[in-house]
Amino acid sequence: MLKTALQSPGSLSPPQLLTSLAEMLRAWLPEQRWFAGKGRPVTDLAVLSTTELHPGCLHLLIRTGPAGPPEDCYQLLLGVREHVPPRLRHAVVGRSDTGPLEGLTVYDALLDPWSAGLLLERLRVPGELGPLRFERDARTVVPTGLPPRLLGGEQSNTSLVYGDSFILKLFRRVQYGVNPDLEVPWALARGGCARVPAPVAWFWTTEPRKATLGVLQPFLPQATDGWTLALRSLAAGEDFAAEAHELGRATAEVHLALADAFGSEPPDPYGGSPLAAAMIGRLESAARQMPALDPYVPRLKTAYGAVAGCGPGREAQRVHGDLHLGQVLRAEQRWFIIDFEGEPARPLDERRRPQAPIRDVAGMLRSFDYAAHTRRPRGPEWLRRCREAYCAGYAAGSTWDPRAEAELLRAYETDRAVYEALYEARHRPDWLPVPMAAIARLAEES
Repeated sequence: MLKTALQSPGSLSPPQLLTSLAEMLRAWLPEQRWFAGKGRPVTDLAVLSTTELHPGCLHLLIRTGPAGPPEDCYQLLLGVREHVPPRLRHAVVGRSDTGPLEGLTVYDALLDPWSAGLLLERLRVPGELGPLRFERDARTVVPTGLPPRLLGGEQSNTSLVYGDSFILKLFRRVQYGVNPDLEVPWALARGGCARVPAPVAWFWTTEPRKATLGVLQPFLPQATDGWTLALRSLAAGEDFAAEAHELGRATAEVHLALADAFGSEPPDPYGGSPLAAAMIGRLESAARQMPALDPYVPRLKTAYGAVAGCGPGREAQRVHGDLHLGQVLRAEQRWFIIDFEGEPARPLDERRRPQAPIRDVAGMLRSFDYAAHTRRPRGPEWLRRCREAYCAGYAAGSTWDPRAEAELLRAYETDRAVYEALYEARHRPDWLPVPMAAIARLAEES
């Protein structure tokens, strides 16, 4: 093991560490893909929890905004060395020139295979380390010495693949409570649902409050995500309807399993009025932040108004919450559904709340629209066939047909498109025309 200049950084208090880390973190955090506070200065930086995972490697929970709920809390694993070898130069956070880490280099330890391997060892052997709690399903054997590699392409979390056998998702932005990406797959696995990889191990913290930090699940090395498959279909000029139909049936299967695992709530006696009011509120909030939505607001309110006139509707239940083609995998000639975290920008309580299953259907239909827009010229017939096949597949595997609730489905699609527009304006301006085109179409339909 390389010698570190500081043998026990975990013994330092949070205020002591902050004197060394504050300046470099203010510069480094906004550059990370998973940092949600882009465009805003990192103020009121505070270290909420610190644990030494092994000599020279710190586990930190930091706050990047004002104290008090909701706290903007992030999980970091930072290595500390006198000198960083060339293989870790891309992981450097900065070099401290003040405080107890003065003269030392700090780097992202998740990019260090040695530290990533030791993290797996912590998960292999359940136990406690300061405020951290490591737990494992005793029915699954996790071998030692599996080589780690970082999985690219994620927006809000960081995932490590170990030897093509397991994948560890670490939640970068931490919200207090049980994360649905542990709670839901665990419940579905106990109920016998084979569409969702079951958690193998996980860890959480008790400080400053209980929160899920990471989940280890089986990795499907031969799997291809739905987004990649859809784009291949478009590029080759091939039909995707058969795959969409099977995906619709898989979605219905998971919804039925969710209802069995968590139960359901009776329909709202006030019909669609509360739902319409919530959607209108989100629309008006988005329009205040994004004036480009203003011309469509009156007509979109009309679409939501149609929902308000609906009857009690169907039962609410736990759902995926952020279903799209990137959240499904094709492996072993079948579809798997992953990433039950929900929309990370929304509060954890909201993501765990029972909702209408048609919300997930609308999310997948919006994803087909995104895929169709990648083709030039755009493939409207491909999109139409995918939408129809997906809904037909869902109806074949469920007790209801989403096409029979056209006004409700359109309202949920509109609500999703408004969310997408605000997200793209902030994070991916090149993609903004996709949801804006959908908003224009949905406004015209209403």
